[in-house]
Amino acid sequence: MKTIIPFIFLLFCSLSYSQTTISGSVKDESGQPLPGANIIIVGTTTGTVSDFDGNFELTSNQNPPFSIKISIVGFEATTREITEKGQNIAIILKEGTSLDAVVISASRTPERIFESPVTVERFGIKDIKNTASADFYDGLENLKGVDVNTNSLTFKSINTRGFATFANNRFMQLVDGMDNSTPALNFPIGNLVGMIETDVQSVELLPGASSALYGANAFNGILFMRSKNPFDHHGISAYYKQGITSQESAGDNTYRDFGIRAAHKFNDVFAAKVNFAYLKGTDWAATSEIDKIDPSRTRADLDYDGINVYGDEVSANIRSLAPESVKGIIPNVDISRTGYNERDLTNYNAESVKADWGLYLRPWKDDFEIQYVGKVGTGSTIYQGTNRYNIANFFQQQHKLEFKNDNFFLRGYVVADKAGDSYDMVFTGININRAWKSDEQWFGEYIQTFAGATLGGATESQAHAAARAQAESGRFEPGSPEFIAAFNRSINDPDLSTGSKFQDASKYYHSDANYNFGHLIDWAEIQVGGSYRRYSLNSSGTIYTDSDGPIDYSEFGIYTQIQKNIELNDLLELKLTGSIRYDKSEFFDGFYSPRLSAGLTINENHNIRASVQTGFRNPTTQDLFIGLDAGRAILVGSAPDNLDRYTRTFDISNEGQALGQGSSVTQTGRVAYENSYTASSVMELAETGNPAVLEVANPDIIKPEQVSSVEVGYRGKFENLIVDFSAYYNRYKDFISQEVVISPFYGTVGDNSLSVAAIANDDFQPWSTYTNSPADVNSYGASIGISTKVFGDFDLNGSYTYAKLDFDRSRFPDFTTNFNTPEHKFKASFGNTELFKNFGFNIAYRFSDDYFWEATFGNGLVPEFHVVDAQINLKVPSFKSTFKAGATNLLGDEYFTAFGTGFIGSQYYISWTINN
Repeated sequence: MKTIIPFIFLLFCSLSYSQTTISGSVKDESGQPLPGANIIIVGTTTGTVSDFDGNFELTSNQNPPFSIKISIVGFEATTREITEKGQNIAIILKEGTSLDAVVISASRTPERIFESPVTVERFGIKDIKNTASADFYDGLENLKGVDVNTNSLTFKSINTRGFATFANNRFMQLVDGMDNSTPALNFPIGNLVGMIETDVQSVELLPGASSALYGANAFNGILFMRSKNPFDHHGISAYYKQGITSQESAGDNTYRDFGIRAAHKFNDVFAAKVNFAYLKGTDWAATSEIDKIDPSRTRADLDYDGINVYGDEVSANIRSLAPESVKGIIPNVDISRTGYNERDLTNYNAESVKADWGLYLRPWKDDFEIQYVGKVGTGSTIYQGTNRYNIANFFQQQHKLEFKNDNFFLRGYVVADKAGDSYDMVFTGININRAWKSDEQWFGEYIQTFAGATLGGATESQAHAAARAQAESGRFEPGSPEFIAAFNRSINDPDLSTGSKFQDASKYYHSDANYNFGHLIDWAEIQVGGSYRRYSLNSSGTIYTDSDGPIDYSEFGIYTQIQKNIELNDLLELKLTGSIRYDKSEFFDGFYSPRLSAGLTINENHNIRASVQTGFRNPTTQDLFIGLDAGRAILVGSAPDNLDRYTRTFDISNEGQALGQGSSVTQTGRVAYENSYTASSVMELAETGNPAVLEVANPDIIKPEQVSSVEVGYRGKFENLIVDFSAYYNRYKDFISQEVVISPFYGTVGDNSLSVAAIANDDFQPWSTYTNSPADVNSYGASIGISTKVFGDFDLNGSYTYAKLDFDRSRFPDFTTNFNTPEHKFKASFGNTELFKNFGFNIAYRFSDDYFWEATFGNGLVPEFHVVDAQINLKVPSFKSTFKAGATNLLGDEYFTAFGTGFIGSQYYISWTINN
């Protein structure tokens, strides 16, 4: 024992003595500190990160001499030699270009944007700080080639290269590797339950098909959001924003946004973080009373259906409902019930509350890391799908366990949601109407009063006025106790025949893994990986046909990629990448998705790239299992076992009963796919009266969609001018879309007799089916981005994007592609991060060409718009703070990005950010 104790003491002193501590600061060329810079000992994983003031301290067991590498996105990395213990060094980093930023998404491995094999956009910490938008997520719409469709104040839908709806299941959004699509809706709902601004490390956006590496859902683009690791970014940071939203319809309303991040590195083995954010404001009010079908119609028209008026979707032909005794004097016209304005059916509350936490373990003090991350979020917003929905107190949670190092990751996570107090505003209007007077009573009174007035000598217009006045007697006026009671009954009742509650508690389980053999193989970088997902749909029959219990199904995929750099000579370097992935859903045959790309770097300043790839998209959960009466049509998914899961009983008209058809008929969703006419031919029959124009629809059940994509691009540096150009051509096969068909209550389509009589007697039901286009759908486009310095150190950026759909609509009038993308877009920004000491500004401009929006809610023209956002900011180093004042849509010209939504007004705000 006497020998061991001195030995341990000497060993401890030796270990203590062998430690080397160095310190220093990292600043830019203007002397401003650079927080978040990485300082790593070359050849090791030992490192640290500079704090808010740019200072750092690094301790190592390695004795000098050795080298450290200092890097941060947006600046050129540098290496410094450490020659003695206790050395203090001052690092000045030279600002780099956007092409020097490192991205991971394009190849699942770190590489500069400059040499990425495909187009990729990046939004880093510097961009977040300088954005003129109200928050970082809104700032993404200033990226080249990106479309952001505004559903509401807190729900923005990001898309690239066309085919956009708010139910955008062609676009994927990953947060720290987790898909944050909602299980119920099968698409991301913006940043409502996403990340908070102070925890964002970087955002990468990969436009176009990426199935070769990311699978079926990576069909039209992916958004990657990475958070800050508490081992590298510790401390407390926070922000607070206060301002107003201003809209002509809603007026001026308070807007506030608060977030806080706390992270701590307890030692080299364990670190943790927690985030919390709260946002509250007033949504953009949707108040359009233009008729959905015919803009020339007004509320005075008989069959009026206002865009943001709900309840008037209930419409009937009054002659078909009239008793035989008065049928001869009843006109053959459709009459709609009087609806309620959207503003009477919602409070336009926009709210988001989200929190996340993470426990990070590095058991061997190297790059091997174990992460547990939990995320919860709740909020209220407006969602526009087939109808308009008030998403109230929606709740979503995610939990992830991940094992990773520089060469591999293995992660598993679960995503679950609850619809909360959400409801369908269209059915709320419909069922408030039915609460005070059933459809049968309302139309009966209308017909009876019309007949009486006509027999009394009234003109037709006078008879219609008298009929509606009588039918409307006793109507619940908005704000009345009767209206409020009927409203509350409806939004708490999930049965759409009497209520409007949106009910769901679905979830999915996902696991994926990747291993990079680059550290084991010298001649190339080889990766292999795979993923597995299992869905559990549970809407209790309110969305899906799952009234008898949850619907479960699964899919999986495996992939590999080989990447090789070849130095052709001193000036030329060729980078070749080949990827292939196999995916299989339990409902469909497996599918291979290959990708080949080549990038040629010339003289370190110019890069030419080309890629060819195929992608595919499995039908979504809604494509397969939805069963929802949306009012004007019933949506029914086309999974083979779903066709008979949806059942509905329909009343037969008096004319139909006279043909011996009985008083009612029960049908399943199968009739939509096996006994239906095209909607356009039924409309033509109504106009011409010629049964020969009827065309059988009988759409095929759905199968996966495929795309073949070719892309070429160029990135280059010309002194202080940066150019990034890309062009693409996409050819789609088996394009997935919805087709509205008409199914008669009796007869077989094509029989030229009984089924035609059913159509003539209004004994039919419109269905919205999920199927594949019989025609090829093609799209193509190009984008170019230019950035430079002007007037010394002012930043000037601009981009232009062209997008075009190639589809013969005249041959397929019943098919909607939902391209929903302007042909021309132009964006520009001008600013200076250091106009004078600690003061900067930025101005962003966006132009969008007009385009035609088509979706299940309605179709219409979106006019062109011009938007200017601006901000000024002041850094106060002594308080570790940045103050910002900004405005979005500074010109005040209200606009909208989709048919049926509220007009987007202006936001004015001030913010205070601490220690970030």
